[in-house]
Amino acid sequence: MAGLTAAALVAVGVLAFQASANAPDNLAAPKPKASATEHAKPKEKPRPAALPSGSGTGKRVVYALEDRRVWLVDADGKVDRTFEVMPSALSPLPGTYRVGTRQGTPTKGSDGVMIEHVVRFAMVDDASVGFSAAVDGSMESPDPTLKTGGVRMSRADGDAMWDFAMVSTKVVVLP
Repeated sequence: MAGLTAAALVAVGVLAFQASANAPDNLAAPKPKASATEHAKPKEKPRPAALPSGSGTGKRVVYALEDRRVWLVDADGKVDRTFEVMPSALSPLPGTYRVGTRQGTPTKGSDGVMIEHVVRFAMVDDASVGFSAAVDGSMESPDPTLKTGGVRMSRADGDAMWDFAMVSTKVVVLP
């Protein structure tokens, strides 16, 4: 009886192998097309490096929401530094603000990430909005379900912001 069972299993295995080897390719599970994947992703918009016109005069931090970019502009109107940022879940309305408070020691941000060089300049929905750098250097997109106001930047850019934006420094937010 065991011999017949073994012979039957071998025969079924051989037939299954032959069937799979002779099956047409179009019966396989469909593979996603590369073009479908490309169309699903939004196209990356180039980020301008030139200081936007109409950003004011004098020493200021210029933050362009749509461009996700910050410019540090000296009193003579010369750009000292420009860099990309990761916007917070809450963004202030376009307008002119002033740096209100700063915190130099590492602390836990409203999203739970350890941050440093916090430069706060606005309030939105009872949450502080400010520039900061994650201690681990990350610049993740914020969780849209959290009321976070941290505009993240690299640690090097955070150092530059910290050195530049003292309390009362003008912050110009553009659309």
